Amino acid sequence: MNINSNRNFLNISEWRLTPYQILSLGIAALVLSGAFLLMLPLSSQSGESMPFVDALFTATSAVCVTGLVVVDTGNYFSLFGQLVIIFLIQCGALGFMTMATLMAILMRKKVHLRNRLIMQEALNQLTLAGIVKLVKYIIKSTLLIEFIGGTILAIRFYVDFGATGIYYGYWHAISAFCNAGFDIIGSKNGNLFPYVDDFIVNITLTSLIILGGLGFAVIADITTTKKFKFFALHTKIVLATTVFLVFGGMFYILLMDYYNTETLSGLSLTGKLLASYFQSVTLRTAGFATLPIGELTNASIFAMMILMFIGASPSSTGGGIKTTTFAVVIASIWSQIRGHEDTVLFYRKIPNAMIQKAYTFTFISAALNCLAIMLLTMDNANTESIPLFFEVISAFSTCGLSMGITPTLDSFSKYVLTIMMLIGRIGPVTFALALALKSQKTKIKYPEGKIMIG
Repeated sequence: MNINSNRNFLNISEWRLTPYQILSLGIAALVLSGAFLLMLPLSSQSGESMPFVDALFTATSAVCVTGLVVVDTGNYFSLFGQLVIIFLIQCGALGFMTMATLMAILMRKKVHLRNRLIMQEALNQLTLAGIVKLVKYIIKSTLLIEFIGGTILAIRFYVDFGATGIYYGYWHAISAFCNAGFDIIGSKNGNLFPYVDDFIVNITLTSLIILGGLGFAVIADITTTKKFKFFALHTKIVLATTVFLVFGGMFYILLMDYYNTETLSGLSLTGKLLASYFQSVTLRTAGFATLPIGELTNASIFAMMILMFIGASPSSTGGGIKTTTFAVVIASIWSQIRGHEDTVLFYRKIPNAMIQKAYTFTFISAALNCLAIMLLTMDNANTESIPLFFEVISAFSTCGLSMGITPTLDSFSKYVLTIMMLIGRIGPVTFALALALKSQKTKIKYPEGKIMIG
């Protein structure tokens, strides 16, 4: 009897939990496991045990593919600690349900319907059709893209670091494609400043970031369909919005910081373009930086916070409210201004339920960020407001960029940011539904009432 009970407990399909609760608990378990591994003396180069709050923060940042760090990853952690972090990044990007499905496939076990439902929620898919096939595609494409990008970076870093550069290359390729932003080179502030005008490093990393941020469904559609006019509506919206945000952000940063002596001023025109492009792309929630973020103009910082908040695309390795949510909200507002009854994108009407979901997601996300900002400003009364705002939005969007204040925060602020990273990765709506004990549908229909708006 006990054996059967254990078997049922270990089988996800037998759990009496909602898909939202299983996803949330799975990520929480992965974070805690990673935190305890990082606390081991074996994980640090000094042989000292990492404090729990810092280990939890780092593990959360890795699983949520954020990139915020309280210590320099390359200089503090040993090889074992770095491998733990990259494993957490890979699991966090793919999702623990994807990894569980992979194990089931390798062991030739049947993927139950409940597991498929959980995967549907985890991958943000509209239907169950082809969900296992999509998981297989995700794993294969991830390994292939990371291998190609890693090989290019390994060759480039080999020139600077010798054999160690090969390890750096593949490590950073995984971190970039997963939109994690962890760096182990250990340069100034633990970032890629020496490669600000390096064409190979910039183009390779940005390509990996963009591919990781597009979403696996989009990549699959592009590789199979090949022509834009035949793409699915979702793919068209993602591509159009991504191009607009990347190049819009690039030229804005270039304009605002062109004469900034601390950032772009000393670079050649090619260097300025590469640096601006890299900073704009990394706002897809990647977290790498080739410029000191704290030295950018306030105008650029403000624009970066907006772009971080928007983030990457659904079913991708990135965070934020997502490009499709932003596109639907903007299209809906534009339709209202023009007096149109329907919201149309690429000659397709967007259902009202989707529009309502986009507004709800955006509002909840903004409200959570405001709450976290209030908590951090109360806890850090002597710190400037803008770095705190930037830190919170970066945590929620799982971007990982920082203006350099992360290591100086106390335990309370770190816990707040940890929660924001978890919510940002899981999704605020999914997180709220996970906390709900039982879904109840009312059978009562109330009469319609009218109020004045605006």
